[in-house]
Amino acid sequence: MRFKQVMRVGVVIAGCVLLASCALVSDYRRPQTVSPPAYKENKDWKIAKPRDNVTRGKWWEIFGDPQLNVLADKIAVSNLTLRVAEANYRRAQALTQSARAALLPTVSGAAGVTRAGSGARASATTYDIGASASWDADLWGRVRRNIESNQASADASAADFESTRLLLQSELVINYLQLRVLDTQKKLLDETAEAFAKSLQLTQNRYKAGLAGRVDVAQAEAQLKSTQAQSIDTGVQRAQLEHAIAALLGAAPAEFALPPAVVKAVVPAIPAGLPSELLERRPDIAAAERRVAAANAQIGVAKAAFYPSLTLSGSVGFQNTSWSRWLSAPSRVWSLGPDLAQSIFDGGQRRALTNQAIASYDASVATYIQTVLNAFQDVEDALATLRILEQEAKVQNEAVVAARQSVELTVNQYKAGLVSFLNVVTVQTTLLSNERTALAILGRRLTAAAQLVRALGGGWTVENAVVKK
Repeated sequence: MRFKQVMRVGVVIAGCVLLASCALVSDYRRPQTVSPPAYKENKDWKIAKPRDNVTRGKWWEIFGDPQLNVLADKIAVSNLTLRVAEANYRRAQALTQSARAALLPTVSGAAGVTRAGSGARASATTYDIGASASWDADLWGRVRRNIESNQASADASAADFESTRLLLQSELVINYLQLRVLDTQKKLLDETAEAFAKSLQLTQNRYKAGLAGRVDVAQAEAQLKSTQAQSIDTGVQRAQLEHAIAALLGAAPAEFALPPAVVKAVVPAIPAGLPSELLERRPDIAAAERRVAAANAQIGVAKAAFYPSLTLSGSVGFQNTSWSRWLSAPSRVWSLGPDLAQSIFDGGQRRALTNQAIASYDASVATYIQTVLNAFQDVEDALATLRILEQEAKVQNEAVVAARQSVELTVNQYKAGLVSFLNVVTVQTTLLSNERTALAILGRRLTAAAQLVRALGGGWTVENAVVKK
């Protein structure tokens, strides 16, 4: 009867407190953010669905460069920064599992032999064996809120992993595209140098024939050497980009090389989608939102400290001084009972911890909203850049065509003796400058396209990354 009475008291206490705890903390609700109905630049941007057959995760395939596809695929297995992010995610998962363990009782067992004596009294041996169990009842939702917080943190860590992967992928794509633009510039400079070498030969022949002055030869030679020097100078930035790509792939620069090749990538038409979709596609937004949820749960954990804790514990075992009668019924010992504890005075520590949790929540909300605003800015910036550069590229290509016609006409006039070689040098320099500018614009457009994909979240989705509850 005593056992049943103890159990009834424990159940009554637990039931009453559980009913009282229902209204202790409120459930989490995602903070409201400002989401415009459309992008400002969307009206001037071409909405398209390029290569619908391409896997959404391999977004770099829209550039149409096979070598880029091979390198980007290696990021997931070779990059060391990504390994750190993955390890942090596994750590967050382990913390969630540890928090869940608090919902279950703790069971322990022990066995021992003790020999003791005092003064003239004979020593005696005591044999003990038993098991004990204790369970902290989650009366005020402290454990549940702690689990909720850890789970939200794990989800945020998963989104951090995807955000890191997207950042590294975009860095690799941008570095690779810039390297290929440099290769194309070098090819242009080398071909131009060959043309200038022919011009130098022409002026030397005319000088020997008395049809041109020594100044023409000097100008042609200076033009050739200057172009050759510009070609050599591209090697500095190319080497740096190649080394950066090697580091992204987890390789030593000395063990990695990319043979020169002209740029094969094309500027893709990327669908911008709706602003509301950005909240689901950007992993950094998802991470910030999950941290808001984690901070909200921590408020519940802090508030639970104001209320008493209930621990149900029990033990059972055998104890006797005789080995032969150790495990007999008369040697059985047991205990069972609830333990209700309440902190009466702590100098304001619990209140301070609650205020700290509330402040952390407010800060996480502000961070989340700012992350959303930054995301909209990233998309608008990329869309505006692409739109403006597209217009600039069109005009610049027309300038290249006009410069080529000018060179052709001026060279013919020089051969006919109508103009000096200085006119030829001027128009050839103008042509080279315009061609290099056109390539630079192409590189900026490719970079802006990669930045837009990153701003839109790449091929990432919440469903693919966040751990299911």
